[in-house]
Amino acid sequence: MRIVSAYYTFPPVGWWLHLAVATEVVFDVHEHYCKMSDRNRYQIGGSNNPVLLSIPLIKGRKNHVPMHSVQIQNDSRWQLQHWRTIMSVYNRSPYFFHYQDSLSVLFQTEYTSLLQFNMAALAWVNQQLKFGFVQSHSDLYLPLYPADFSDLRTDAYKSLPTPSYYQLFADRLGFVSGLSILDLLFSEGPHTSAWLRSHAAQMTQHRE
Repeated sequence: MRIVSAYYTFPPVGWWLHLAVATEVVFDVHEHYCKMSDRNRYQIGGSNNPVLLSIPLIKGRKNHVPMHSVQIQNDSRWQLQHWRTIMSVYNRSPYFFHYQDSLSVLFQTEYTSLLQFNMAALAWVNQQLKFGFVQSHSDLYLPLYPADFSDLRTDAYKSLPTPSYYQLFADRLGFVSGLSILDLLFSEGPHTSAWLRSHAAQMTQHRE
C-alpha cells in the first residue's frame, strides 16, 4: 500500500493501522495547516474522560499556512505540562516504564516548529514499532495523488472504529476508540507491532 499523509502529533491507533501495511509513505510537508486536527493535538486515556493535549502555536495559527511554516509557542511550557499529564495517566499502565526514559527526551528538547516535533515524535514511535515502509517528503503540494495512493491527509483514517485492546480505565469508561498510539504502546508494549499488523491484515481482507 502507498500512502500520502500529513505529519500528525502522536497519531491515533487507526492511522497506524494503515501504516502497518504500507510499503511507501509520502509525508506532505507543503500541505496547509488545518485547525482542530491531529496536526497539533493528540488524545490519551484518562480516569474519568479522555484527555486532549494540544501544542500551542504562535498567534493561534490559522488555516492556509504551509505546515513547514507553523511555529510553536514555547512560552507556555507545554512540554512539561504534557509530560506530567502522560506520567499521571499512565504510570500504572503495563509498559509505561519500558518507554519512559526514551520518550521523556522528546519533552525535554525544545522544538521551534510543529513539523520538527511531529517528525521527531513519529521517528520515536517507529523506532519502537520498526515498520519497514519507505519514507519520503513531498516536493510540493498536490491536492490529488495517483489512484494507488491512500490519502490520509484528511480524517479518513478515523472512519473505522479501533479494534479493542486492554485499556487502563476500561472498567469504568468502557473501551475508548481513537486514542493516541501512546495508549496502545503503554498497554501492549513490544507486542504493539504484531497487534497492528494482525488487525491491519484483517481490515484489508474484510475490504476485499
